[in-house]
Parts: sequence; structure tokens; C-alpha cells
Amino acid sequence: MKGWLQQRWTRNKLASIRNLHDVERLARRKLPRPIFGYIDHVAEDGRTQRANLTAFDDYRFLPKAFVNVSQIDLQTELYGKRYAVPFGIAPMGISALSAYQGDLVLARAAAKRNLPMIMSGSSLVPMEEVAKVEGADWFQAYLPGTPEGIEALLERIKRAGFKKLVVTLDYPVPPNPDNFRRSGFSSPLEPTLRLAVDGLMRPGWLCNTFLRTLLKHGMPHFENNHAERGAPVISRQAARDFSGRRHFDWDYLDLVRRLWPDTLIVKGVLNPEDAVRARQAGVDGIILSNHGARQLDCTISPLEVLPEVKRRISDIPIMIDSGFRRGTDVIKALALGADFVFIGRPFNYAAACAGQAGVEHVADLLQREIERNMALLGLTSLFQLNHSCLYQPIENQSQQPVVAAKTTDTAP
Repeated sequence: MKGWLQQRWTRNKLASIRNLHDVERLARRKLPRPIFGYIDHVAEDGRTQRANLTAFDDYRFLPKAFVNVSQIDLQTELYGKRYAVPFGIAPMGISALSAYQGDLVLARAAAKRNLPMIMSGSSLVPMEEVAKVEGADWFQAYLPGTPEGIEALLERIKRAGFKKLVVTLDYPVPPNPDNFRRSGFSSPLEPTLRLAVDGLMRPGWLCNTFLRTLLKHGMPHFENNHAERGAPVISRQAARDFSGRRHFDWDYLDLVRRLWPDTLIVKGVLNPEDAVRARQAGVDGIILSNHGARQLDCTISPLEVLPEVKRRISDIPIMIDSGFRRGTDVIKALALGADFVFIGRPFNYAAACAGQAGVEHVADLLQREIERNMALLGLTSLFQLNHSCLYQPIENQSQQPVVAAKTTDTAP
């Protein structure tokens, strides 16, 4: 009886999620204010977030009529594996605080729907557990501050079984924490009366996520920033170790390339000159990203720099994230030259609202949007997506993004 009621509740919950915006509204009601605030966080005044959203408005579709679209193929090959769709799950830190064992929930849903999921180095589930899930072979790392620490972490990632290492480049210092503080979030979380009240106001989350985690696994820790276990997620003294990176330069990426034998991808690139330099370091892929507007305010959207980066680098996958919420967003990025799209927050919200079933449901919604819009565009294959599918109004063409001066550099 209990199982039947649970299934009925899940079906009703999923029926109320009709698009990726819906899961955010549901998660706001489901999660305590500090946890939702962590996921929803954008830097300072949100200008980068607005840039991410308005960048999609600079392009409009030029559909073709009277085309046979009875068969549409969305399969995408990336690093020798064929995925069902051209999108995957971006890395998201501390997702096990928004959903019970959140990293495993995301990994299992990704495996079920045959799409990639990048595990975050700021996660609370040991990487070794997630690596056991079929297909979970992407890991995102924030590099420790010393060559010895980097070597030890990479050796642990390799032993765990991950084959694709995603290194975030643009994190010399943590972002401005004022919006975190406004929502009551800190890292690690401080055990305050306000935090306790926020948790009590969301009894479903308190019982099914937090207390369930404490009873079965103990206090969550930052498990994967280093070769050894990190600080507990709730603590008065410990500070989350994202410091000690101000001295990083390109020599550190060269070091990682020498140490890492498998696929190496860099994330957080926006400047085309940086993309060229990363390619010269021997990386196997680039994720254009401003981290969903979480880092630096007043930053350019990845979509704006995508055409220029693609012009300069054509021999490795150029992937993208930040601000994608609709199938039309994904299609526009692919038409501008992206090889793959990663999406973060909506999958985190879906896991918080309805667990693995929620994540699979959101993936299905996005897949159906892409397929439907491809049909309306008169296209049957992702290979047909290019600039000819898009129209850029003249007023937008005169406002090209400011990028580094063009050079004759090409990737080796």
C-alpha cells in the first residue's frame, strides 16, 4: 500500500512538471531557503544571468516548410560514445543536500536516459561510489593548490575509474558571498537557530533528505576536493578549501596534461585566446561557461563567444553551458557550432522534487522539446543544424560581443 501511494504521489508530482521552469518553482517550495539559495545563487546584481538569457533572443529561426520529418535523429557521438541526446548534466556541488544521495540520483538517471553526467568535485558522496554507476565516467575537479596535491587527486580520480577529467580554470578566488549570506547559506553551513528554523519549515526535506542522510551515512563531508576526505558540511570552524589558487597559471594545466592519461576537458573558458591556449596545452575538449552566472557579474554569455571560439578551434569538441532552459536554446547553440550542451540547475531541482524519476522526467521533457522543434524547423538530423537555420536581426549584428583581438593563431 505504501509503495502504491508513493508511486501515485510521484506521478502526480511529475504531472505538474511540464517544462524546466516548473521544477524551479516546485523546488523553491520544497527546499529550505539556504539550500535553494545555494542552487539559485547568481553573482552580485545578476547582470551575467540576464546576459545568459538575452543572448538567446539575438537569434531567431528560419524554418523550412513541407519537409518529411517522420523520423528525427537526436543521437550524438562524443568521445567515442553515442548518447541519446545532445545534452547532459552539468556538475553541481553539494547536490546531496538538496536530494538524498543526490550525486547517485543524477548518475543513475543519466545512465537510464543514456546521457552524460559530470560529477562535481564539490560533492558530498565519495567519487568511488558514483563511479560504480554504469556510464559515470566524467569528473569535474577544482585543482588543489600544490603540484603534490594535484598529482594525488588525479591519481585518486584515475583509481576510481573516471576517464574524462573536467578541470575548472576560472576559480582563483570564491565569488562574492553576499547573496549566499542573504539566503542564510554559508560553506560549511554554520549550526545556527536560523538554519534550524529553515529546516523545520520544510519537514519533507528534513526527514527524507537530511535526517535520512544522518541516520544512514552520518554527517556529510566534502568528499572529493582532495585525495583525502574534506571538512563536514556543517561546522563552526572548518573552512571549505577553495583557497590557495591565486598563483595558478598555464603551467598548471600543462602539468595536468602530463599527469592525466585519458580525456582532458577544461571548463570555465570564455575568452577565445584562452580557448586557443588550452588547445595548445593538448586538451581534448572545452566547455564554454560562466557557471550559470555564479562567479563574476557583468560577464559575457558563452553563447556570444561560441561562434568565434568555433572559428578558431574546429578539431576538438566545443561544449557549452549556462542559462539553457528550453529545447530552442539547445538547438540555437548547436546551430552556432556547439558540439554538446550541459544543463545544471533544472536537474538538481528535479532530483530535489521527485528523485531519480524527476531527473528522468525533465530529461524526457527537454528531449521532446528538441525533437518537436526540429520537426517544426523542417530538420531531421542534428547534422543539419548550422547558421542557415538562424536569422540574426540587423540591430543585433551591429552589437557584436567584445572579444580579444583576432590573431592568426590556430590550434596545433
